Amino acid sequence: MNDRPGNDRPGNDRLGNALQGELLYLSRADVAGAAGAGSDVFVAAVADAFALHARGQTVQPLKPYLRWRPDGHVADRIIAMPAYVGGERPVAGLKWIGSKHDNPERAGTERASALIVLNDPDTHEPVAVMEGALVSAARTAAVTAVAARHLAQPGFRALTCVGCGPIGRHQVFTLLEQFPSVDTVWLYDVKEPAAVGLAEALAAGQPKVEVRIAADAETAVRAGDVVVTATVADRPWLPAAWLRPGAFLSNVSIMDAGKDVFLSADKVVVDDWDQCNREGKVIHQLTTEGSFSRERLHAELGQVVIGDRPGRESAAEVILLNSMGMAVIDVACAKAVYDRARQAKIGTWLPR
Repeated sequence: MNDRPGNDRPGNDRLGNALQGELLYLSRADVAGAAGAGSDVFVAAVADAFALHARGQTVQPLKPYLRWRPDGHVADRIIAMPAYVGGERPVAGLKWIGSKHDNPERAGTERASALIVLNDPDTHEPVAVMEGALVSAARTAAVTAVAARHLAQPGFRALTCVGCGPIGRHQVFTLLEQFPSVDTVWLYDVKEPAAVGLAEALAAGQPKVEVRIAADAETAVRAGDVVVTATVADRPWLPAAWLRPGAFLSNVSIMDAGKDVFLSADKVVVDDWDQCNREGKVIHQLTTEGSFSRERLHAELGQVVIGDRPGRESAAEVILLNSMGMAVIDVACAKAVYDRARQAKIGTWLPR
């Protein structure tokens, strides 16, 4: 930590230390320390950001995908995600996130890596840069948690996670923290050690929850009241027939749910229609074919959060959340971490 005198003096309510020409750097350890234990800071920031988005108080250009391997894997890309988040304390920012599907085996690193830059919305100066992969994973799990408040059956007990890497792990631990009714967790991963590793972590951290490793994806999906897919699949594999009545499916990794899931679900919800209906993903394929449309969509999640559209209305509804990933959410969560870091004097001030 390298805090400077006067950074938080009264009257300096700008986002950064602009008067001294510095910006705050937060490493992954700094981000974790500022966020604190648990998921509450991310869940609160996500819910607020969805509300602002639904009320038109955000700006979010379509995110460009940088690819240079024509035959590369669907998860191999670098994405620029800029956004402005309004409200009482506005902020602008950018997440720059790289992904290579075989990093764990080939390079011994995580699949995804990221940096987030925050800018003062008045001066447009950069005021912070932070490690972004932790924020990205935590905000992705928080989106599922916020959605589950409105779209899952109240008091649901069985949680399924297919794909047990870092993203799946965040999903499971966040949902268990936010929904204490869960008493059984089903896990499946094509790489069994990933499922075993998550099961062991749950046994140590959640001893009252029964954890079961399924023999196949179908068994896991059929068992879940809430089903989360967090894979690197490049084509759909989950058919509608596997989802039990009343299931809520959070299609985190986008390419898992088959076309029939979109067409047969009682409600399809997205985070942002324009972001989802592009890049050749399943929902874009369906709209191109003429079998789905904006009019057929039930809602964007922010509309549900603020009460403009209903969430779950019956116990038997099958509801699909197709969340493409919103820069608005990343920037809002990064701002929450930044605020806590400033308050706790965490991080290193760097000259611009």
